[in-house]
Amino acid sequence: MGANRVKPAEEPVIDMHHVDKSFKGHQVLKGIELRIMPGRTRVILGLSGSGKTVLMKHMIGLFRPDAGQIMVDGEDITAMNSAELLNIRRKFGMVFQQAALFDSMTVVENVAFPLREHTKLSEADIMAQAHEKLALVGLMDALQKFPSELSGGMRKRVGLARAVVLKPKVVLYDEPTTGLDPITTENVDHMILDAKEQLGVTSVVISHDVGSTLRIADDIAVIHEGVIVEDCLASEIRQSEHPFVQKFLKTWFEK
Repeated sequence: MGANRVKPAEEPVIDMHHVDKSFKGHQVLKGIELRIMPGRTRVILGLSGSGKTVLMKHMIGLFRPDAGQIMVDGEDITAMNSAELLNIRRKFGMVFQQAALFDSMTVVENVAFPLREHTKLSEADIMAQAHEKLALVGLMDALQKFPSELSGGMRKRVGLARAVVLKPKVVLYDEPTTGLDPITTENVDHMILDAKEQLGVTSVVISHDVGSTLRIADDIAVIHEGVIVEDCLASEIRQSEHPFVQKFLKTWFEK
């Protein structure tokens, strides 16, 4: 009888080791260690100017670190050339803070755009896939509307449909609830959870919104002045002993 085989531990989709980054002598990231595990929602929580967005841009190779290593799907992206980075970026979908839709295109044209740019699918297949993703976010009744005719929450949903139409492995959300009212914020949170549940994607969310974070996160990393000062399960964040985390949470819950 053969020896029992041990199942290998699950590998992170993104693995950052001792990442440093400075701009004009100001160090923005300081020794970042961060692992993003597949199929989970990781929120990177922090104040404005704490380094959250710079950290996210390193994940897709828009910035190169001054020191350290960034692994995506087991590949070190820090030494990749432009063509190699382009291939890596196809693993990602991005939902921008302001949705970043094309004003001159209808909803369905916005979602179809990445398929037209990056695939050789027929027009019928492109439309079928765009319709499928818009159905996923509940916008089949808005196909021919323009972004200016949509609410903030609806624009975010179109942005998500466009972000996932190329079937990415990871979806990045840059401050998805900024500027939204509480009801729309909750709708956007449900959108993120539904995308994870229905598409099986890994989600990375940049946020300063504690309420939203506690609704959507599996894992939380708190960044403060370029340093990750807490890295834990969402269920453990309130037990953090770090002074900044305690103050940040206390300030939020006293609102």
